[in-house]
Amino acid sequence: MDMLRITGLHKRFGDKVVLDGLDLTVPEHSIFGFIGKNGAGKTTTMKMILGLLPADSGEISVGGEKVVYGQTGTNRMIGYLPDVPEFYSFMTAVEYLRFCGEITGMDKTEIGKRSGELLELVGLGGERHRIKGFSRGMKQRLGIAQALLNRPKLLICDEPTSALDPVGRKEILDILLMAREQTTILFSTHILSDVERICTDVAFLHNGVVSLQGKLSDIKTTYRTERYFLEPEREEDVRLLLQYFGSMEPEKGRGVSFCEEDHSVSEVLRFVADRNMPLIKIERMEPSLESLFMEVVNP
Repeated sequence: MDMLRITGLHKRFGDKVVLDGLDLTVPEHSIFGFIGKNGAGKTTTMKMILGLLPADSGEISVGGEKVVYGQTGTNRMIGYLPDVPEFYSFMTAVEYLRFCGEITGMDKTEIGKRSGELLELVGLGGERHRIKGFSRGMKQRLGIAQALLNRPKLLICDEPTSALDPVGRKEILDILLMAREQTTILFSTHILSDVERICTDVAFLHNGVVSLQGKLSDIKTTYRTERYFLEPEREEDVRLLLQYFGSMEPEKGRGVSFCEEDHSVSEVLRFVADRNMPLIKIERMEPSLESLFMEVVNP
């Protein structure tokens, strides 16, 4: 089942076309990477999913229900984490989640139980300080707890790691991986390494449309080239390989790469064996998300 379906979505602001017939499907219980450059229209799309912006044309459905601008019926199924979440800084984390639960009509017993579970999940279980003293990473973690409070079927995260340091990014990504057991996650970002680490499915947004979409593993298989990476142990062997095989290319570190159509693996390995070259590794190169994205945005 698709938790989110977008069909033929158009949106312009003045003479600027932001979305130009966007089609997108997000499978249930996936972590879906919504990838695009800054200004590509990711945040605009998310606001339209939440019914906060009207579409010029097209349809959006969440959990099989149509999203209608200005009406919040489908938002009962959605949790939302903006890129810069805002809080009442005088509250503690427990007080803030209690407040959010009460204004959404949750039962007080359920609020207490659910708040405790989520604060433990995001690593704030023992935190008693007021939110004004929280770091950026702690606020992002509290934002995830708040977004999951009402057990949403779809969790929307708008660039949740963009302003965090490497440690903070890892913590947020680990939390999202654990949250996948509870919900479907739409994860907007331009940090491709984050997508490769946690996402099951991806879509590239470019020029107002999705240029490439599918399971990450399937996309990498489809775009895989017969290119190999070879890393000799000795630096002089790298130079020898580059001299003998004219189409080989040097890679970062102490290695070379080559295409099967230029030099067969058996030919290269025979050359290595005849000269007793010690190897650290030889492997078929997987296409990176960066290379795929550059291919999409610069065809």
